[in-house]
Amino acid sequence: MTAPLDPVIAQIIPLLPLRDPETMTPQSARDSLRALAAARAAVPPPPVASVRDTEVTGAASPLAARIYRVSEVKSPTVVFFHGGGWVAGDLETHDRQARLLAIETGAVVVSVDYRRPPETRLPGAFEDSFAALCDVSARIAEFGGDGARLGVAGDSAGGNLAAAVAIGCRDSGISLAAQLLVYPVTDVAGSYANPTENARFPSRAENAQGYFLSRAVMEWFAGHYLADAGHGEDWRVSPLRAKNLAGLAPAVVCTAWFDPLRDEGKAYAEALAAADVATRYHHGAGLIHGYFGLGDVSETARFEAQRARADFKAMLDRGA
Repeated sequence: MTAPLDPVIAQIIPLLPLRDPETMTPQSARDSLRALAAARAAVPPPPVASVRDTEVTGAASPLAARIYRVSEVKSPTVVFFHGGGWVAGDLETHDRQARLLAIETGAVVVSVDYRRPPETRLPGAFEDSFAALCDVSARIAEFGGDGARLGVAGDSAGGNLAAAVAIGCRDSGISLAAQLLVYPVTDVAGSYANPTENARFPSRAENAQGYFLSRAVMEWFAGHYLADAGHGEDWRVSPLRAKNLAGLAPAVVCTAWFDPLRDEGKAYAEALAAADVATRYHHGAGLIHGYFGLGDVSETARFEAQRARADFKAMLDRGA
């Protein structure tokens, strides 16, 4: 028996954006996430030693990025990819998450603004994310300075990108110390519209609606990222379908119990463990998709996010 929905979060759900795919457009999705971030402007962001905007190499052109530091000493480096269904989200919407990641791990966090669909479809976001990771790895002295402690992290669509980038790193001989996958998308085959594919993950029916992220919104996101539904079987968007997960970086995988993505995230954690990848899994009892951004109002969300970041920090530190 799992914990009931956190009552504080239950009160917040009606106030959250991205809940109506019938009227949502890419621009309205972007605007609503920006507005949510702006609404918190009166609450001071978690303090770090420095924040600096920069650029990193993308697959087609330079990408905007933001560097967060808590000190100038030699540190791990984490390349962070924001969520927002690939379509929305940016450096501003995930600023607080990047700050907390830096504060609680001691790492230099490089948040990357990859190209988004529908303007750039699969594999654009993946190719940008992988190119950015390669660039940071090649210039590690400019960031944390410790090539043995390089990690990737991301939430939702960003968790999807982090997982795929970790596979790309293994295949390219780039050593990662750890990966933090927060309620990641791991299997887009069927684009959340195919009954047979959906039946493989009961949470897609159990949590189809009513808990902020809905299955219908995931179908909307997938429809914008994939130029063709058949592309959902590509490991670059469905890492659960990669032929081989052995040799990947140690992983922290987080899901939320009341989330349509719960079971595919859990399946990915289990697949990693079955491939002898050191894996820590947090199932997010009582929580919804997006809870890493709700720590200011929910003690349950804050505790779970802190627990996951502590596990990630331990993995990064073991890379020393």
